[in-house]
Amino acid sequence: MYNFKVINIKSAMPINIVYSSFRDPSGFVFYRDNTLYRQINNFYKEEYDHLMKSGLYKRLVDSNLMISHEETDVECANPTDAYKIIKPEFIPFISYPYEWSFSQLKDAALTTLEIQKIALSFGMTLKDASAYNIQFHKGRPLLIDTLSFEIYSEGKPWVAPYRQFCRHFLAPLSLMKYVDVRLNRLSQICIDGIPLDLASSLLPLHTYFNSTLFYHIHINAKLPRLLADKPLNKEKQKMPRKELIALIDKLELTIKEMKWKLPDTEWGDYYEKTNYPLESFNNKKEIVLEFLKKLGPKTVLDIGANTGEFTRIASSLGVHTISIDSDFAAVEKNYIQCVKNKETNILPLIVDLTNPSPDIGWENKERTSFIERFYSDTAMALALIHHLAISNNLTFEKIVNFFSRICNSLIIEFIPKIDSKVQLILSRREDIFTDYNEKEFEKNFKKYFDIIESKKIKNSERILYLMKKK
Repeated sequence: MYNFKVINIKSAMPINIVYSSFRDPSGFVFYRDNTLYRQINNFYKEEYDHLMKSGLYKRLVDSNLMISHEETDVECANPTDAYKIIKPEFIPFISYPYEWSFSQLKDAALTTLEIQKIALSFGMTLKDASAYNIQFHKGRPLLIDTLSFEIYSEGKPWVAPYRQFCRHFLAPLSLMKYVDVRLNRLSQICIDGIPLDLASSLLPLHTYFNSTLFYHIHINAKLPRLLADKPLNKEKQKMPRKELIALIDKLELTIKEMKWKLPDTEWGDYYEKTNYPLESFNNKKEIVLEFLKKLGPKTVLDIGANTGEFTRIASSLGVHTISIDSDFAAVEKNYIQCVKNKETNILPLIVDLTNPSPDIGWENKERTSFIERFYSDTAMALALIHHLAISNNLTFEKIVNFFSRICNSLIIEFIPKIDSKVQLILSRREDIFTDYNEKEFEKNFKKYFDIIESKKIKNSERILYLMKKK
């Protein structure tokens, strides 16, 4: 992620402040010696003490709803303003809401609401409800922003976090369910959540008859314009705790009832439609397992993972594995299986390798690109090369250059032109790919990688390669 350096005068050690934490006056996140810390400013002293002494922190951590931390005496970037320095539990990979499947976003929303209800019982409240404050860690969503709480005042309305919750969670979930699941990508364009007037204009007419969506999206979308020239009456804005809990309960019930009906897609049903026999498929799994055991990676990136069949070979070895695919249905199935099986080493994400998440936000540094966020010990590219080279007109030179930037070792499958899947692609376009062959493939990959081993899959012309970067 993007950082900017600050030199601690006392120790003359560089401290890299994480750019995305610049908005919060309560503190910021920084790296020192490749370790992540969070500075808590004096401004936030009262709230932090209440969080820790009230029992709320312990309750949330014990319930696997919030990241744990330990207080440290490490030197920081701004000692005069520092109240505490904490070291949060390490999260291997930071993902963003526009990379999540429907059920991931839904679970993140329910986690946010559950945290708010628990916080109220300890005399605190969430001061924001950003989806970026939630991360998936060890198979479940949890809050990573320790500074998200403030002391609750009786009658204080939950206005700003409520509207943020509607933009970050309710609006995208409604659009995914009622219009098109791909509209979650609007969250990438709208960094502070999908504007409610936009969501309202896109939702179908029948959602006006859903009382929750009618009030929380359609009516809310009109309020800023109606109240633009009117001063706020703070007395009328007051909301008793009982009403606030009722509001949260209603939002929670609405989101729990939201379901996305999985469509039939080419990739969501990929393993039911493979073009080679079960013996070949099982042999492919055996070879992948063998290669992974030889490499012994700590992290794996499975590219074009579909529903995660081969991802689970890596995760079964205790390897933290990012499982990416551009197909929403495939990633949804993958995540649902992770939840069902209580798998803690897999993070399924929606990422189109030909158009991955870019740098966005203030100065294009607030949210970093997918490629900048992750570098894996091993990348797996199975049944992928023909889609990159033929479907997307990418040369082997460009493909290998990309892989050399994201991993130290590579397990990759070469699929020749005689394969029926390649033939299907070529039947829809002119074959201009004269360099698409095994010889050119090896020639280009040898520029960046040493080919350690290659094995042909049984009863198939497909070849699996094990490579290590030079």
